[in-house]
Amino acid sequence: MATHYDLEEQEQIAQLKHFWAKYGNLITWALIAVLGAFAAWNGWQYWQRKSALEAAALYDELDRAVQGGDADRVKRVWGDLQQKAARTAQAHQGGLLAARALESAGQLDEARQALSMVVDKSSDAALVSVARLRLATVELQAQQPEAALKWLATGIAPEFAALAADRKGDVLQAQGQAEAARAAYREAWTALEPGLDYRRIVEAKLNALGVDPGASSTQESAR
Repeated sequence: MATHYDLEEQEQIAQLKHFWAKYGNLITWALIAVLGAFAAWNGWQYWQRKSALEAAALYDELDRAVQGGDADRVKRVWGDLQQKAARTAQAHQGGLLAARALESAGQLDEARQALSMVVDKSSDAALVSVARLRLATVELQAQQPEAALKWLATGIAPEFAALAADRKGDVLQAQGQAEAARAAYREAWTALEPGLDYRRIVEAKLNALGVDPGASSTQESAR
């Protein structure tokens, strides 16, 4: 009886050896791949958490620098934020924040760089639209109206279309194209909700160009 069991065990061992000889390498590499993927996932999660914490701390520091009006500190912290957490939402929001301070300080090249980073890196359509609108303003201040119009030509989300039309009107007026500016301002005024303070600003721009959009709308309704 003992011999019978020994023969069965030997047969099972032989089958196991044959199986391992045939599939052992495949199983080993499969396990390595699974464990490697698990380690990579854990590493990615750790990096994400670390980046988010660093980005939040740097964004807070950037905000304090902006509030303090310290342009040099703004540039330094903004540089750190780009270097350490460029892919985070805080970095993209920080680009808008840094650009505001740098633009106010007259450092238009640095403001342009910060806003361009948001356009290039962010997947948030709203942030990209705001950055493009701000870039148009920076280019207009730098007396580069053609560059300003290019920033407004594409990449603007529908909810920002009225603001883009208003900014386009500013650029066209600066170029001396009064009729085209009127058309752009009228487009903005029409798209904005009645009662909005900003709509009254656009209306004032139209009035300055000899247009009363309210009267025009009343006449069109009467027809």
